[in-house]
Amino acid sequence: MPSRPRRLSAVPAVETLLQRAELAPALARIPRLVVLQAVREVLARERARLVVPGAVPAGAEALAACAATAAEALASPGLRRVLNATGVLLHTNLGRAPLAPAALAAVTSVAGGYCSLEYDLASGRRGERGAGVERWLMRLTGAEAALAVNNGAAAVLLVLASLAAGGKVLVSRGELVEIGGSFRIPEILEQSGATLVEVGTTNRTHLRDYERALARHTDVAVILRVHPSNFRVEGFTARPGLDELAALAHKRRVALVEDLGSGALVDLAPFGLEHEPTVGESLAAGCDVVTCSGDKLLGGSQAGLVLGRRKWLDRVRKAPLARALRLDKLSLAALEATLPLYADPARAAREVPVLAMLGMTSGELEARARRLAEALAARIPGLRAAAVAGHGEVGGGALPLQRLSGWVVEVGQSGRDARELERRARTAEPPVIGTIRTGCWRLDPRTLTDTELDEVVEALARAFAPGG
Repeated sequence: MPSRPRRLSAVPAVETLLQRAELAPALARIPRLVVLQAVREVLARERARLVVPGAVPAGAEALAACAATAAEALASPGLRRVLNATGVLLHTNLGRAPLAPAALAAVTSVAGGYCSLEYDLASGRRGERGAGVERWLMRLTGAEAALAVNNGAAAVLLVLASLAAGGKVLVSRGELVEIGGSFRIPEILEQSGATLVEVGTTNRTHLRDYERALARHTDVAVILRVHPSNFRVEGFTARPGLDELAALAHKRRVALVEDLGSGALVDLAPFGLEHEPTVGESLAAGCDVVTCSGDKLLGGSQAGLVLGRRKWLDRVRKAPLARALRLDKLSLAALEATLPLYADPARAAREVPVLAMLGMTSGELEARARRLAEALAARIPGLRAAAVAGHGEVGGGALPLQRLSGWVVEVGQSGRDARELERRARTAEPPVIGTIRTGCWRLDPRTLTDTELDEVVEALARAFAPGG
């Protein structure tokens, strides 16, 4: 049997490395099993490296220091706060809508102890989960009943499983959408136990297409309308109005369900944006059930909202699947604190972060961009930072053609290209997430609070320093 290479004999044992002073701080802060994993991984990489002819063994000091760094990385949480400088307000990968101060306070108040989640304080008996959220949804939209579940896809699945399982659902071919994460309407329909019946064509669907489908299929349970929130079909297009579709559905005694996706509660026209249908408008037009998200344009916690006529909502609420999809206490607290802000639209525009960001003027954004550029250039030697005209996006599958005109900061540094700057910023503490456009790394101040502008400067100063 060949003898062990002398270089491998120079690799210290696990316990020897754990005794090194370089690992003492890590062992004091990080669970031993994590440090042990880091040590083993570092030593395994060292053995693999030494197999290469001519490789020189690393010293125990260097290996221990490397293991300490690795342990810090292994112990860091996967879910971390980041500074969103992308200009995408509802960035799905970054957690979508930030919460209003009132929502943060509500989450804190119920997170550290017990709460009246399913307890009626007036009677001293079991209460209904989410009753406060439901009351506010009905007040704000005119719905007869409401229900909150854990996300928008869950809301659609629950409604279809409750109202159409074993039956058929009519959907326009132009509305068979796919959104992020490969969420597809046909697959949700299949999962619900309903059968899809396609009507019309990709670009044009008429009321008569629905009438013909209803004549051919006697077991239709739902007409499903899907708002094209993440795409647009333009040109030679047509689809019936909601009021027309509602009249047909009610005449044939089937439910008209609309998935609005983004969940706007107020008209976005005052923000200079294209019209996005609101929940109240869809209900007023005759929809029996409307579903939408709570963490998009509504600006609350992750939730799927189901609103509409009581006769249909009672069936949805009683479905066994409803319990599996119910909302947790923290999300309910945040949502219940967000909804009252909409009772005063002017207050909502100030205090709901998504609406406040949408409402920023070009002058405000230019001033913030210049402030950030000047602070970065002053704080980081050799860094170039300039405020230039740019644009952001709503994100979250909402208003896909809408560009949010504003100002951004283009950042450059000698010896580092845009990709290197972007990579280093991601490793900062806290991580700074920007974008690369036309070969330049950019920071958009629209999605940063005033306090976060200062945090970006300090985080990047550490990350971009020599050896950072």
